[in-house]
Amino acid sequence: RMMPVTMLGRSLFIRELTPQDLKLEVDQFSRGEAIRAARHLAFVVGTAHARQMDKATRARWLALLDADRRGTLDTPSWLWESVVSLSGRHEAGYLDHCRRYALAA
Repeated sequence: RMMPVTMLGRSLFIRELTPQDLKLEVDQFSRGEAIRAARHLAFVVGTAHARQMDKATRARWLALLDADRRGTLDTPSWLWESVVSLSGRHEAGYLDHCRRYALAA
């Protein structure tokens, strides 16, 4: 599950992540930790989303996001639905892993 690699002139190791490694229990976070985790996930998703846009579209999107800092942005329902769907798929993957592990034991 681990292997040595060289990246950007540095020796590192990479580790395979499986669903059980990624299981998150939201109840384990304090409010502050949950906010920090949400901001980090928003950054990751936002960066990936922005990379798919041309320069003009990205500028319009950033202006729209900037409007939210003033409390005027109505977050689209598709964004919430996407996050909930992704969380559900992650949980389903974890449960499937547990099922396969139990069947193999």
